[in-house]
Amino acid sequence: MRTVTPDFGAVAAAGDLSAVIGALLTIALTVAVATLIVCSVTWAIAAGTGAWQVTARARTGVLVALGGAALSGGGLAWLNWLLNTGAHL
Repeated sequence: MRTVTPDFGAVAAAGDLSAVIGALLTIALTVAVATLIVCSVTWAIAAGTGAWQVTARARTGVLVALGGAALSGGGLAWLNWLLNTGAHL
């Protein structure tokens, strides 16, 4: 049985494109983690001092950072799953 996979070699500079995508994913995850840390600290300080508006904004920032990290990591996992599934069809 012959497996059918995408021909990434047909794209000009596929190696460079892969390196750029990897770098962008690293930057996205780094920014998400940094945002998560800053918003978590802000949330804790604001909750301790009773600044409820800042607490609400920091909580929103934490949720957005978690969503961004999940989307960037999950998108890569989903793409790899699709490529592996397509090879077995």
